[in-house]
Amino acid sequence: MNISENTEAVLKQIELKYESINQKTETHLEGLLWSKPITYWDYIQTDALLNLQIQRTTLPDEMVFIMYHQVNELMFKMILWEMHQISYSQDIKTDFFAERLTRISRYFDMLTTSFDIMGDGMEVDQYLKFRNTLTPASGFQSAQYRLIEFSSTDLINLIDHRYRETIDRNTPYEHAFEHLYWQAAGKDYHTGKKSFLLEEFERKYKGVFLRHMEEYNSINIWQKFKQLPELDQKNPELIKAMRHFDHTVNITWVMGHLNAARKYIDNGQGSGEATGGSDWKKYMHPKYQRRIFFPELWNEEELASWGVEK
Repeated sequence: MNISENTEAVLKQIELKYESINQKTETHLEGLLWSKPITYWDYIQTDALLNLQIQRTTLPDEMVFIMYHQVNELMFKMILWEMHQISYSQDIKTDFFAERLTRISRYFDMLTTSFDIMGDGMEVDQYLKFRNTLTPASGFQSAQYRLIEFSSTDLINLIDHRYRETIDRNTPYEHAFEHLYWQAAGKDYHTGKKSFLLEEFERKYKGVFLRHMEEYNSINIWQKFKQLPELDQKNPELIKAMRHFDHTVNITWVMGHLNAARKYIDNGQGSGEATGGSDWKKYMHPKYQRRIFFPELWNEEELASWGVEK
């Protein structure tokens, strides 16, 4: 049997690959002989993906609501994938950092411009009916979104601004967790008691959050930016990219979400209350959240007017 030089070279590389992990090349090649050809639907897992949309009501527009939020979660996963590459890059290079940051911003730009799908894609009357079956669930409970926040910035920037002076890098993570900006939305303002919404969220994800907070304490996007050469940290285009990410996530995307909520929740037809019971108008509005990933990259006037609608 004649084997071309190219095939022989490939087989040699395959043999070296399996030798490096103490595996028999012949076994793997025989397995390849009996394996089925890959198809698009098997590779993408199309059937599984398209069977994840389970309605709780008979109202058609509930399907828009479900699918839109599932798309959001898939995009969040893509964002976290890129963030992980930045955070775990040893001796990170500016080109690599900038390219991955651009990817992340592109995903959030897509999310920002997609709100019309839900904002104009559901009948208000249908939404007001099916939303009652969602109580006490809430978009507040998106764990991936919280992980994106922890991966983006130093933890102090996610602390409720009323408590920031009492917290520093030596503060136990458990204590810092109790003072994150979004905690206020899940607690009774008068008693401080946590809502069922928040209790269930923490029961499911608190351990994950605490580990992520500690893991990304020194490798979040801001910390990796500070590892770049000082000259590159002053590069106007890179600073612009950092500011774009910050503004898009913490103002543009948030306001898009808020405006959609205003249309469906605060339209005079329903109670005006969030399904999870949070004070959603204050929780969602960036001027109250004061969440800024990279405050060092904004001037005093910009910081003072953060999230103010013009």
